[in-house]
Amino acid sequence: MFEGPFDLLLFFIERDELEIHDIPIFQITNEFMGYLQQLEQLNIEVASDFILTAATLMRIKAKMLLPRADKDEDGNEIDPREELVQHLLEYKKYKSAVPSLSEMEDQRLAQENRGNIQHELQQIANANHFEYELQDLSLYKIMRVFEKVMTRFEEEQNRPKHTVIQYPYTIEEQRDVILGMVQARNRLAFSKLIEEFPDKIGMIFNFLAILDMLQLNLIGVEIGEGFNDFIITESEGQAAQVMQLLVE
Repeated sequence: MFEGPFDLLLFFIERDELEIHDIPIFQITNEFMGYLQQLEQLNIEVASDFILTAATLMRIKAKMLLPRADKDEDGNEIDPREELVQHLLEYKKYKSAVPSLSEMEDQRLAQENRGNIQHELQQIANANHFEYELQDLSLYKIMRVFEKVMTRFEEEQNRPKHTVIQYPYTIEEQRDVILGMVQARNRLAFSKLIEEFPDKIGMIFNFLAILDMLQLNLIGVEIGEGFNDFIITESEGQAAQVMQLLVE
């Protein structure tokens, strides 16, 4: 991996021993695009500066294919590669100074450490709500971090969870079921219906279906024996006869 697009271009120039003031733009462009294609095949995200440089190379390549060259105020032809060459020379100059600056930095750090680095790191840690434990790392601190992670995990697991359950009943279906049972037995006690559907949701849907059929005059209700029990009977109305024909 390269630090940037100019780093990649300098690598190509130095590897092939090319003249930086007379860059073979066709060769460099093809090699640069080939490198970007390899990154895409490896599912590596291509940085925007690489894409911008690729577009610049393609633009220079297109300009050099044109029969008419651009000229300056004095009538001299303008080389489309000139701006790119200036950027490369400037980058090469800074890059060559990096080793010297790194060596000077190491020497300076060896002479005297910054006196406020611990304070700054602690401020950063406090601002981001975590403890600064990178310095003097020990097994005890690692165990403390592990304990905090496990506690947070247990809290996440114990949080209330809401589950939406679709009931296996509908009022229309239960209405047909109850009406069929009434027609088969002539008289149906509500307690017997509870035995067929003992769960709470089933009882609620059955009771709503009975109320719906009473409103439509499809069934009749009589007082039954026992506490809170009643008898469901067929209605003598015309609606019951129509429903019976539909069921048959």
